[in-house]
Amino acid sequence: MKRRDFLSGAAITGAATATTVASALSTPAIAQDRRELKLVTTWPKNFPGLGTSAERWAQRITAMSDGRLTVKVYAAGELVPAFEAFDAVSSGTADMYHGAEYYWQGKSKAFNFFAAVPFGLTATEINAWVYHAGGQQLWDELSAGFNIKPMLVANTGVQMGGWFNKEINAVEDYKGLKIRIPGLGGEVLRRIGAAAVSLPGGEVFPALQSGAIDATEWVGPWNDLAFGFYKVAKYYYYPGFHEPGTALSGGVNLAVWDSLSDADKAIIEAAAAAENDYTLAEFNTRNGDALATLVNEHGVELRKFSDDIMKAIGDAAGEVVAEVAAEDPMTKKVYDSFIDFRTKAVGWARIADQAYWTARELPYAYGQ
Repeated sequence: MKRRDFLSGAAITGAATATTVASALSTPAIAQDRRELKLVTTWPKNFPGLGTSAERWAQRITAMSDGRLTVKVYAAGELVPAFEAFDAVSSGTADMYHGAEYYWQGKSKAFNFFAAVPFGLTATEINAWVYHAGGQQLWDELSAGFNIKPMLVANTGVQMGGWFNKEINAVEDYKGLKIRIPGLGGEVLRRIGAAAVSLPGGEVFPALQSGAIDATEWVGPWNDLAFGFYKVAKYYYYPGFHEPGTALSGGVNLAVWDSLSDADKAIIEAAAAAENDYTLAEFNTRNGDALATLVNEHGVELRKFSDDIMKAIGDAAGEVVAEVAAEDPMTKKVYDSFIDFRTKAVGWARIADQAYWTARELPYAYGQ
């Protein structure tokens, strides 16, 4: 055989062999590299702001990983009930959750600090604490005990005081009032005589409609309009003492998290951080228009809690939050960090945000 013919044949044979090897190895590798993750939520399917945030987080992960990670979202009740999302991820029944940490206070009262604490941190302040002042490290330590890696994934901003079927003119009006309010906010209202209960979102409207409860807090005008609370309650109160900047959370099963590459972990965290910013902006955009619709089109009576009521609630809140610190050493660590940061945040806000808001209310000509 001529040398030129031998080399030509060898090249063809080598190319064919290389193609066969690549086909045998690379195709399964690509298939194995792709993962589908199950995400359970505590929200009704595609509910504005909450359910849609979970969907967007999933979509962001898929897009940022170029389809290598796909996340299938299960709304409350589709795979597990709303309040079982945490256990599902902890046990590995699901891979991820999107919810609010105060729903897990039965596991540890410390979880409240990573969602909302009465008279606690605003949205920007809780971001600052978690991202830059040790909050994330404490949260990781707390959640690792339940086989979960947590992260901030959304925020509703400051919430409203709630919907009531009677006027609240004094603290005594809370006596015996059946109100849906979760977390430490519920414990605060129990302290002043209310009968507080925790219900998942999908059960709130029928409970208020049937008279099973007399009042409810939910989120704010945008979400409250979507739920139609104006149809079954007359009075809409503000401000919301219980959730001054409610963080929503994402949790990933720790074994799943540890199995991911550093790149995929970074994608999930970056997608969560992007969604955290986006959702807060969305709530701040939608709430003003929704409030105008509730008042101007549906005749809702907007009422402000008196300073006396807020002071009484504040005193009760201080007691409740301080008592939580005595639950266990882990909760005490979280409490100490949270309170230390809150003290600094209040001092800064007094000469920054609060001073600006006061100045903005002065009667000078500006725009419309």
